[in-house]
Amino acid sequence: MNKWLKILLWCALFSGVTAVLIWERDKEANAKLSMPVIDISVQGKDTFLTKKEIINRLQTQQIFNPQGLVSGLDISKVESILDTMQEIKHADVYKQLNGSWNIDLELIKPIARVFPEGHASFYLDADGNKMRRSSIHTARSLIFSGNIPDRIQTENVNSIINNDSLKSIRLLDDIYRISNYVCKDPLLQSLIGQVYFDENNDFILIPVLGRQKIVFGSAETSEEVRDKFNRLKVFYKEAMPFEGWNKYTEISLKYEGQVVCRKFS
Repeated sequence: MNKWLKILLWCALFSGVTAVLIWERDKEANAKLSMPVIDISVQGKDTFLTKKEIINRLQTQQIFNPQGLVSGLDISKVESILDTMQEIKHADVYKQLNGSWNIDLELIKPIARVFPEGHASFYLDADGNKMRRSSIHTARSLIFSGNIPDRIQTENVNSIINNDSLKSIRLLDDIYRISNYVCKDPLLQSLIGQVYFDENNDFILIPVLGRQKIVFGSAETSEEVRDKFNRLKVFYKEAMPFEGWNKYTEISLKYEGQVVCRKFS
């Protein structure tokens, strides 16, 4: 008798839990959809997207209706739409048990803005991918201009860096090496504002302080870039405080192991 009683009690408990879960599911499905809780992760201070802009884009594409029901929300579709946005590196969308929902976003980190001669500018991100400039936001990043053949329609860094034929006609991998190094160094970030690629195929660094130009030369390997910037930092720390910021018209890093300076006449 006790055995059958236990079975009946377990069956009743299971039925009760199932009924509660079904009731909660139906209640949640028929509940009014709330605004999402949006968390935006980005390295640095600059962001290409705000929470308000995310909501506006989803509403414009009729993916999200704040007057709709929870049952009408397609989480997978929202995530797919967000993943197609050029400013977003990764999107994760999920529902909570109480009917609320969350959007977690990781945005790209722009490290350079490139101005090809005679063509529209574009951004280069920390992963070596190109992104069209935003009509709303301008990110603080290293500016490259001059005789640059790369355009927004050409290959990304990862395609160029392992292809010798592309290396010979593109500069994007060199631009990436310079900007990637500068963006990780607080001192260089404060010193270097722009980079110009001249007719001699040299990168010319234009400092924020002082009237001199810094002839960087080529940037064909990461080791070359690191060595040149190390020499520049040593020069700035040890020589500039004694010589003054406006003594030299040119500082050249082109020659291996040297810093060659030219004074104002």
